[in-house]
Amino acid sequence: MPTSTPTVLISGASIAGPALAHWLGRHGFRPTVVELAPAPRPGGRAVDFRGETHLTVLERMGILDELRRAQTGGTTMTFVDADDRELLHLPASFAGGDIEVLRGDLAHILYTSSLPTTEYVFGDSVTGLRETPTGVDVTFRHAPPRTFDLVIGADGLHSTVRRLAFGPEHRYVRHLGYYAATWSLPLDPPLPPVTTKTPQTSPHTCATIGLNTPGRLAGIGTSPADPTRAHAFFLFASPELRYDRSDPLPQKALVKEAFHGLPWRVPHLLDSLDAAEDLYFDSISRADVGSWSTTGGRIALVGDAACGATIGGMGTGTALVGAYVLATELARSPEDPRSALTRYESLVRPYAERCQKGGDRTGPFLAPATTFGLRVRNTLLSRRRCLEWMLRQGRRATHLPLPS
Repeated sequence: MPTSTPTVLISGASIAGPALAHWLGRHGFRPTVVELAPAPRPGGRAVDFRGETHLTVLERMGILDELRRAQTGGTTMTFVDADDRELLHLPASFAGGDIEVLRGDLAHILYTSSLPTTEYVFGDSVTGLRETPTGVDVTFRHAPPRTFDLVIGADGLHSTVRRLAFGPEHRYVRHLGYYAATWSLPLDPPLPPVTTKTPQTSPHTCATIGLNTPGRLAGIGTSPADPTRAHAFFLFASPELRYDRSDPLPQKALVKEAFHGLPWRVPHLLDSLDAAEDLYFDSISRADVGSWSTTGGRIALVGDAACGATIGGMGTGTALVGAYVLATELARSPEDPRSALTRYESLVRPYAERCQKGGDRTGPFLAPATTFGLRVRNTLLSRRRCLEWMLRQGRRATHLPLPS
C-alpha cells in the first residue's frame, strides 16, 4: 500500500459501513462511503446489543451514552389467541438485550460520528471492480471512475461488492425457509389490553402482540418514537420465492396471499399494507462466504455481506465488532492489507458463525410449523428456568476477546 494516506471505498451506509468508516478515520485512513439510497435511512425495526463485547465496542467508539439515551427500553412479546388471551409472554430482556434502539437511530448516530473524516456519496452504487497489485479501479452508476487502495463490501446480505468480486449471490446466500415483512401504520384503533397472566413491565418498554397459526406469525407493536404509530410484523414459512426486490407491489401481494383468511387483527393489518411506503420484505437467509477477502488482498467483506443472518443472528452487533476488528488490523499493517485481512477473518469468523446459529432458529421459533410445535414452544418458554438458560446462551455466543 502506498505511503500516502490510504484510501478505502466502503459500499453501504447502513450499519457496518459507517462503523468501519468511523474507525478508519480515527486510524488515519481516508474512507469514502457510497450508498444507493438518497440519504441515511430513518426508522426501521429495533436492533439490540448484548454482552460485554458489544458494549465494549460501543464504549470505545464513544457512542454508548448516546445509544442509552436513544434506547427504546426494550420490547415485550406476547403471543395470544384470537380473543387476545395470553399464550406466552416474553420479557423485554429476551429480545432487547442490554440496549435496544431503532435501526434508524443507530444508523444516524454512526453516520454522524464518522462524518468528520468520511466522504459520503449518496444515490450511487458500484458497477465494476478491477483489482490490481496496487489498488482497485472502481466504476459507479453515476460518478466518474476512481481508484482506491481498498474496497470493502458492507452492503448487506444482497451485497453488490460480493457479487462483483466473489460471484453470484446464489453461491453464498442460503434460504432458511421463511419470509418476514414489516411496515408502519397508524395506531388506530389503539391496541386493547391483553388478558395477561404476567405482571406488567416498565411503562418505558414497547409491547408487541402476535397471533400464530402453524408456519405463520402476524404481529403488531407500539412505536417507541411515536405513540400514534404502530409496526406490523409478519412472518411465514415458504420455499424460496421469485419476485422483484425493487418493486413493493408484488411483495405486498405475497404477504396478502400468505395471510389471507386469518382472523384477529390480520384483515385490518393487511388493509394498511396498501398505503405503506416503508415495507421491508425479505427471506430469512444467511450468508456463508468461504473467504471474506480476495486473493489479491484489496477487496473484502464485513457485516451481513460476509456473515449475515436476516433476523435473530445478532447481525447488528456482529457488524460493529467486525468493523472494529477490521479497522484495527488494517491500522496495524497498512502496508500489508492481505495479512491484515487474514488476521481480521481469523478473529471474527468463529465468533460470527456462533452468532449466525441464532438466525437458523428464528423462523421455527417465531412460527413453528405445527400445532404441536407451537404448544411445545409456549410451554417450555413459560418456564422461567428455560427462558433464563436461553438468555445465558445468547450472552455466551456474543463473547470475543477484542484487540486493543
